[in-house]
Amino acid sequence: MVESTLSKSSDRPFWIVNAVVSILALCLLAYLLLIRQTTPGDSAALAFMPAVNACFNATSAVLLVLAVVAIKKKKVARHQALMLSAFASSALFLVGYLAYHYVHGDTKYPGTGAMRGVYLAILASHVILSIPVVPMCLAAFYYAFQRNFVTHKKITKVLFPIWLYVSVTGVVVFAMLRSAYG
Repeated sequence: MVESTLSKSSDRPFWIVNAVVSILALCLLAYLLLIRQTTPGDSAALAFMPAVNACFNATSAVLLVLAVVAIKKKKVARHQALMLSAFASSALFLVGYLAYHYVHGDTKYPGTGAMRGVYLAILASHVILSIPVVPMCLAAFYYAFQRNFVTHKKITKVLFPIWLYVSVTGVVVFAMLRSAYG
């Protein structure tokens, strides 16, 4: 019992850092998408980033699936490498996403009718489910590095489907926007 209490109190600095990083990331995204006014400028600046970001999302999705397959086959080193790669791909996506939206602001869907409703439903679920990915990823990595695999597994059972869904729907959102803009 004492060890359990000691372990929880020693995790406190991690949870504080995790909360601060996660809140700052959300605040930055909210600022870029909801508050910051972009000025008309070079529309070609970073115009390639949505396609690059879709590639990062697709890569993350593939790496996540491969990582789960690896751990089920007890290939721990492969699992670790794949998860670090998935995290790196997602982190590169986030940097590219922030850079693009810093320059261009929010992207509006130009379509109407049923497709607009489908797009908005997918986008809403994508955005809402993306919110817990950063803190849950950080927690999963933290407990893996702490070799606390019981807690790591509890987190990843929830994290994996969310992270995979967010990665896949990121590609879907890109494809829908690309087809709507022609």
